[in-house]
Order: sequence, then C-alpha cells, then structure tokens
Amino acid sequence: MAHAMSDDQVAGELKKMTAFIRQEALEKAKEIQIKADEEFAIEKSKLVRQETSSIDSQYEKKFKQAGMSQQITRSTLANKTRIKVLSARQELLDDLFDKARSKLPEYTKDQGKYQDLCSKLVLEGLYAMNEDKVVVRARKEDYDLVKKAIESARKEYKKSMADKEVLVELDEKNPQSEGCSGGVSVVGGGGRIDINNTLDERLKLLETDALPMVRTSLFGKNENRRFQD
Repeated sequence: MAHAMSDDQVAGELKKMTAFIRQEALEKAKEIQIKADEEFAIEKSKLVRQETSSIDSQYEKKFKQAGMSQQITRSTLANKTRIKVLSARQELLDDLFDKARSKLPEYTKDQGKYQDLCSKLVLEGLYAMNEDKVVVRARKEDYDLVKKAIESARKEYKKSMADKEVLVELDEKNPQSEGCSGGVSVVGGGGRIDINNTLDERLKLLETDALPMVRTSLFGKNENRRFQD
C-alpha cells in the first residue's frame, strides 16, 4: 500500500520539476539565440557583400565615365588645336599666293622677258592643239608684243614639227577680260577648245600642282598624310 507524500515531499518534487523545466527553457533559449546569431551573421555578411559589390560597381561605372569624359575632352582639345593649326597654315599659304598674284603685273614690265614668255605660252598651245589654224587672245595693251611673240612661236613650231605650217591669228575683237594680269589664250577646234595660258590661270595651276611642295618646304613633311597630293 503506497504511502501518501508529505507536504514537504510534494514541495520538493515540485521544486525539482520547476528546476528541470527552467533548465530546459534556458537551453532552448540558448539554442534559439545561437541560431539567431548565426542567421544574423549570415544575413549581415550577405548584405555587406551586396553593398560592397554595389559600391564597386558604381565606382567602376563612375571610373569608366570619368575616363571616357577625359578622352572626349582630350580629343576635343586636340581637334580644336589641329583645326587652329590647319587654319593658320592655310591663311599663310593663301597670303603667299595672294602676294604672288599681286606681283604678276610687275612681270609684264620687262618687255623682253614678257615677250619671250608669251612666245612660249603660244608655242605650248600650238603643240597641244596640233591644228592648222588657231586664234590667240591677249590684253589690248599687249597686242603689239603678242604679235611678235606669235611670229616667234610659229617659226619655232615649224622648225620642231618638220616644216609643218600653222596659221596663227590674233583675235583683236575678243581681248582678255579686264583685270587679266597678262599672258594669252590659244583657241582652236573652231572656237570649242580654249587653252587658257594667262598668268592668272598659270598661277592657279601652280597653286594646285606646287602646293604639296610648298607645304612641305614651309611646315615639313606630315607623317600622318597617306597621299602627298
């Protein structure tokens, strides 16, 4: 027959149960805390990695943008500088040929040299035309001188072309336009072909043909130019 527990025994048992439950609760709470700390640490590390990656990405993007901005700035400055240099060079070349153009009338003052030049210009036209009859046009003030130049050119042409005769007439009805610096035009083909050998036109040709040489003489050879035109 079981004996009934005394009040002290009941109180002792309750105390033991309470202590056990409390111990279990503490251990459980400790486990939860440890797990929570681990999860927090993992989440914190994840967030740190994400923020670090985001900062790195933004920095890289800004760095690239800054680099590109610098390249654009350098390119813009280089182009502006190049344009200024080219503009200054072109102004110098234009001034050079303008001065040469302004001195053309002085060349006609030496009648002997000028007549010899006109003779050579007429002869050049005769060779180019290779016709039996051509017409020469000149300035009104040069008519007497050009007539002599024509005769000299005609004789030289006959001599060099195995006595081939050519009729060369001075077109006094159609003089060179006002402002012409001198020289002649040789017209053939029934008026359809006009070889412009005036001093103004020859200077224009010189500007085109001699420009590369003049440019190199003034500024040196440009290593970046593929074609030296």
